Amino acid sequence: MQQPAAGDKSTAVPSLYPCQASLAADLYYTHRIIEDPEWSLATVPHLTELCLQHIVHNFEKNPILDRLLPQHQRKVLDRLSTGLPLAVTANLISDEDYWKRCCTERWQVCDISNYGDSWKRMFFERHLENILKCFIPNSTDPNQVLELIPLCKDYVRKLEVDQFLPPVQVDQKEERDDLSDTGSDFGFGTVSMHHYDLGVLITALPHLEELDLTYGVKDCGMNFEWNLFNFTHQDCCNLAVAVKMCHNLKVFKLTRSKVDDDKTRLLVRHLLDHPCLVELNLSHNLIRDKGAQAVGKLINRSRLETLDLCNNQIHHLGAQALAQALAENSTLTSLNLRLNCVEDKGGEAIGRALLTNTTLKSIHLGSNNLCEPTATLFSQVLTQNTTLANINFSCNHLGLDGGKQLLDGLADNKALTEFDLRLAEVGQETEYLIHQVVWANREAARLGSLQHPPAKPL
Repeated sequence: MQQPAAGDKSTAVPSLYPCQASLAADLYYTHRIIEDPEWSLATVPHLTELCLQHIVHNFEKNPILDRLLPQHQRKVLDRLSTGLPLAVTANLISDEDYWKRCCTERWQVCDISNYGDSWKRMFFERHLENILKCFIPNSTDPNQVLELIPLCKDYVRKLEVDQFLPPVQVDQKEERDDLSDTGSDFGFGTVSMHHYDLGVLITALPHLEELDLTYGVKDCGMNFEWNLFNFTHQDCCNLAVAVKMCHNLKVFKLTRSKVDDDKTRLLVRHLLDHPCLVELNLSHNLIRDKGAQAVGKLINRSRLETLDLCNNQIHHLGAQALAQALAENSTLTSLNLRLNCVEDKGGEAIGRALLTNTTLKSIHLGSNNLCEPTATLFSQVLTQNTTLANINFSCNHLGLDGGKQLLDGLADNKALTEFDLRLAEVGQETEYLIHQVVWANREAARLGSLQHPPAKPL
């Protein structure tokens, strides 16, 4: 049979009519849809899922978390926004995973070991701290703090506030002459700038145990003014009254705030006979002898265990007052007087107190301009005292003879496990021999603890 020519259209298969082409296309696409691997009836949400989505989207207006089944509560909590008002979430949500999301989305560094391993506690403590750091008296609405109190009062146990902003000065001159900075340096023309009064807040936090404050401004840059770092008398009065009313407070730290003798005495007056205070830190301030004398009275009128007066201006009179208190005290275990100027009169007084004191375990007298007389007396302390475990004499002028006397005092001492004599001018050989004795004491203490571990509390 003769085949049609290649280009002969007359004998070619006729093309489909338009209606036939449309039908073929419909059949083709229907076939494609039926075989689409992504298409499934399972993509249609269940009614339960739709209800949960509705609850999440309307949670602020209608928080019904407590009426859901446990598995449904979990799904809702995982989807809730961390930006919901605290008035809704604070007392309703206790789930740690939700508060973990709130913390990690807001702060880059989150270490819950400092917050009793609780994400919710971390969130409320840091949130409250941020509000206080940014609070500007006479400008910020006080309700920002007052409205937060009933929401956070059950979770806040510690507050660390490292800056307090002063009020904005409205009457500042736009132009200042070249003498303005000099006048500021001497305190001329300064205006009292009281900071936020913590009284209402502190007394409303029943579980507050630790308060760590610094009255100053961070990152002030070119806007530096001396008034930004002024802890006023009124500030001190407000704080003293508040701390006195905080009956569960165990740790009070007020550092780098220009606390002088008058303010120290005011604080001490309100801390006398405090029922719970065990640690007081007034380091890096302007405390002199009168302030130290006031603290000496506090030592025997409270339950203090740790006292830090590092980097102040305490001389021998203040040290003698502290020594007198030490001689009678039975609770203090740690005393830090580093970076003061007690000199030998003060050092010897403290040494004599330690001949009878049986509770102090650690003392830091570094950088106090101490010389051989103090070392001589402390050699007797090392012979008689069986409680003192840590002594720091670094950066003093004990001398070669002073070092030898300390070494002699250590001959029969089994209690001392830390003895810092760096830059104390006792000589390399003496420092090495002392280190060997102390190391042996430390090893003996370690082995003793392994053989007789402390009993576990019932």
